[in-house]
Amino acid sequence: MAIKITSVFSMRHLFLLSLAMNVSLILRTMYEREHGLNWLCFEAPNGHLSQRTRLSLSSSSTSATTTPIDAQPGGDSIINLARGDPIMFERYWRQMGDRATVVIPGWQYISYFSDVTNICWFLEPEFAKEVVRVHRVVGNAVTEGRHIVVGTGSSQLYLAALFALSPHNASEPISVVSQAPYYSSYPSMTDCLKSGLYKWVGDAQSFNKEGPYIELVTSPNNPDGNVRRSVVNKSDGILVHDLAYYWPQYTPISSPVDHEIMLFTVSKSTGHAGMRIGWALVKDQEVARRMTTFIELNTIGVSKDSQLRAAKVLKAVSDSSEHAAGNLEEEESFFEFSYLLLAERWKLLRKAVEHSGSFSLPEFPPAFCTFLNRVSEPQPAFAWMKCEVDIEDCESFLQGHKILTRGGKEFGVSPKYVRISMLDRDDNFNLFVKRLSTIHL
Repeated sequence: MAIKITSVFSMRHLFLLSLAMNVSLILRTMYEREHGLNWLCFEAPNGHLSQRTRLSLSSSSTSATTTPIDAQPGGDSIINLARGDPIMFERYWRQMGDRATVVIPGWQYISYFSDVTNICWFLEPEFAKEVVRVHRVVGNAVTEGRHIVVGTGSSQLYLAALFALSPHNASEPISVVSQAPYYSSYPSMTDCLKSGLYKWVGDAQSFNKEGPYIELVTSPNNPDGNVRRSVVNKSDGILVHDLAYYWPQYTPISSPVDHEIMLFTVSKSTGHAGMRIGWALVKDQEVARRMTTFIELNTIGVSKDSQLRAAKVLKAVSDSSEHAAGNLEEEESFFEFSYLLLAERWKLLRKAVEHSGSFSLPEFPPAFCTFLNRVSEPQPAFAWMKCEVDIEDCESFLQGHKILTRGGKEFGVSPKYVRISMLDRDDNFNLFVKRLSTIHL
């Protein structure tokens, strides 16, 4: 008898708890509508969104390190968007469950070597296979006739490329240039070790020195998101193309790029910055061999564990794209999800900038994307924002409003510009656009 009473008592309490939660949800919805908070709601660019995507885009992040979303725009919390940490993608990978999970027994992959017949002898064959596959699925780079060199992020590959391309018997270091605004880490990475092989010179547009040089072409560009081509165009120049952002969530894919040296990274393609894995597609065999030598001297190869995890992630990305193309509802395309999420964020940022009237953003022409099979607009991983009116130092001005950004001087241009990461978690980004919209001059 006692057991029966306890069971009824428990069910009654569960019913009352459920009723209270539903009433609370209704009251909160009414409050948000009354106070105009629904301006953060998302409407897809084409006016429709699948129920599956709508649910996934509305689910919130559960990390304990995030800023409360109901914090006041003028509160004391500091919003740090100076870094390019791509934790926006965490939400998608949570939804994917164990599809990208890797289990490695303790006895496996303990050797330095992966494939001694390959120029890049520490390149895991499974990772190489998935690199080729994802480029074929997306259609953003030529892989036929290329050597794949794996690195600890594209940063190591950048240094490996400089080492491989520099004359080792020259009387002075080869000049390294890039069109401003350029990636802010290029100067410090190039000159960190004060190498006698290469030296950072600066803006490619003002470079007029005779002799060999290396030009870095980042396209789409970090920080401003523009599509780039080489600007020096001298006969003795060597080009390195950094294509970290040439993926369909950031820019329309027009055709497979075909350059001598092309750098990619899982950091921005899939969001897995912590893996520290990048790859280079290299046409010249000797250049690939020299890049491999640099990595061998620098780190004696690249983590096999990271390569195998990256291979599993790239496989999941390619699978999701092929399944989505086949209209298999059980799986959502990673690139479609990411494209819609960035479209939402750019829409919110432009609305906040318009409401404030104190800033401006670049406009990007739409173009046909061969991967998405429709016209799409570029929506870069970073917003290149300019402070208008009489604000000369935009970074310091925003810091006064407890918004941390990276100022234009670090990119070789005017301090009136700042770079803002679009890849933070939802709550931090939403708090940022709320606060930005309240800044009036």
